[in-house]
Amino acid sequence: MNASLHDLPIEQRIQLVEDLWDSIAADQQLLPLTKEQRQELDRRLDAFEADGDTGRSADSVLADIRSKL
Repeated sequence: MNASLHDLPIEQRIQLVEDLWDSIAADQQLLPLTKEQRQELDRRLDAFEADGDTGRSADSVLADIRSKL
């Protein structure tokens, strides 16, 4: 690791990583999907549509988790 980065407090290094990740996420549309990624997404979407089960609401899942704590 670069010595100047290593000298920063851990909180600042974490913030740098978060900022870097946020900048990547903001530009994610610039990263094209590979053929394999597109095929996998299509496969998952087909499976979801064939299943028809939309799952549970987030509120229901959170309520179950809270009841077990």
